[in-house]
Amino acid sequence: MFRLVSGFFLGWALGANDSANTFGTAVSSRMLRFSTAAVLTAFFVIVGAFMQGHEGLKTLGGLTALTLQSAFISSLAAACTVTLMTIFKLPISTSQAVVGAILGIGMLQGNVNTAGLTKVIICWIGTPIGGFLATLILYYLFLHVFRSMRLDIFTCDTFLRTGLIVAGCYGAYALGANNVANITGVYAGTLLSTKQAVLFGGLSIALGALTFSRNVMFTVGKSIVKLDAFSSFVTVTAHSVTVHFYAIVGVPVSTSQAIVGAVLAIGVLKGIQTINFIKLTEIFFAWILTPVIGLLFCLIFSFLLN
Repeated sequence: MFRLVSGFFLGWALGANDSANTFGTAVSSRMLRFSTAAVLTAFFVIVGAFMQGHEGLKTLGGLTALTLQSAFISSLAAACTVTLMTIFKLPISTSQAVVGAILGIGMLQGNVNTAGLTKVIICWIGTPIGGFLATLILYYLFLHVFRSMRLDIFTCDTFLRTGLIVAGCYGAYALGANNVANITGVYAGTLLSTKQAVLFGGLSIALGALTFSRNVMFTVGKSIVKLDAFSSFVTVTAHSVTVHFYAIVGVPVSTSQAIVGAVLAIGVLKGIQTINFIKLTEIFFAWILTPVIGLLFCLIFSFLLN
């Protein structure tokens, strides 16, 4: 059972990094306190993991054959990768870190499911594009609805605050449903049953959200494009819809890529001069490096432990 320590470490790291995507824009626009956002994220992550986290377990578990030792190594490698990027305040893809680590194991064993890998990579590419397109659609849809309602400034503020909370809770649910596979997909069916795997993963993600998510939350909400309350509501909703779609498909994707794609769409709508291209370049570079670092960590740990 000691091998589950690396899985719990990975869940904590994922919660610290990716939970920012659910409430980062709401916190940075001062519509919600960080403490409230962290508690809501933790609760709905667990609910999402338990309700719809089962499908993704099959996808990750099928990329290569894993022993308990190799599952421990791949989880530890991915956790170190995500923690490193969180220290640098960069919202990265935990899915890419996990898959990079699993590929490291597959390379050592000479056994990689290329068909499953192709499906995962296609979904990776589609995630930021999906977040971008969903934002464009929802922005004009919600704008039309808000204008037709003719709300006064105080009612509008209350409406947006409530909307951000609901959208953030939905985003946390989608995070748990989609990304719990990253945590315990390598252990499901061996060390843990499916129900135990989704519950264990959900709890570890929730702990990361509660203890270490503040810095990345502000990177997402402020550093790429400065968002007002309405834009925040649109981006979180678009991100949540995108991630939930992939949870239904059964492929763990990056909530970070979904929210960055959504925030980038707001920058395009407001004018490209509002986009912080330096920060955006840093994030894109981190996305490219993430699976490579995960793979390298995996190779190093495999050498040291075997």
